Amino acid sequence: MFVASDPAAAALELRLAKLQGTDAEAFIEALFRAFYRPLGNVVFRVVQDRAVAEDLVQDVLLNVWKNRDTLRVTSTYQAYLYRAAMNAALRHVARHKRQVAWDEVRLPDPGRNTTDEQVHGQEAEAAVTAALATLPPQCRAVFLLSRQEGLSYQQIADTLEVAPKTVENQMGKALRLLRKGLQGILSTFLL
Repeated sequence: MFVASDPAAAALELRLAKLQGTDAEAFIEALFRAFYRPLGNVVFRVVQDRAVAEDLVQDVLLNVWKNRDTLRVTSTYQAYLYRAAMNAALRHVARHKRQVAWDEVRLPDPGRNTTDEQVHGQEAEAAVTAALATLPPQCRAVFLLSRQEGLSYQQIADTLEVAPKTVENQMGKALRLLRKGLQGILSTFLL
């Protein structure tokens, strides 16, 4: 992930700004090389479907490329793209709310020796996945950006275009809901 104070990130931002108006092919290539994978990882954590995540990221990058003549990035390309990708992911989740289906739960491979530890690990993984799926979209996005991407509350607020206090409230809500949703599985493992 790029950091604004990173000289490489600053150089990339300057290069993109120059290419946006001068070389369309180089502009889209630079966008894809720099941002496709990190955006895909972030979007995947929200939509929980690799193919959908790839489609959403491609759509975001394609829209930026199509609108490059009128596009005005007021912050950084990184912040703009993360915000656009998260908005696309949240819109997708809002349109396609789904529960974790039984066939999506990974069952132990029949050819391997299954130990209690392996079974409990898979149960815990399924429980966490199910608990994350029940979080409201913005709540889940805040939680994933914080815990899996390592973003600060301020960075999350900038990415999602909300107040830092909103991020703090959404994180508290996510933790409460996850604790409640995982209460049964946690007590089972502690026994």
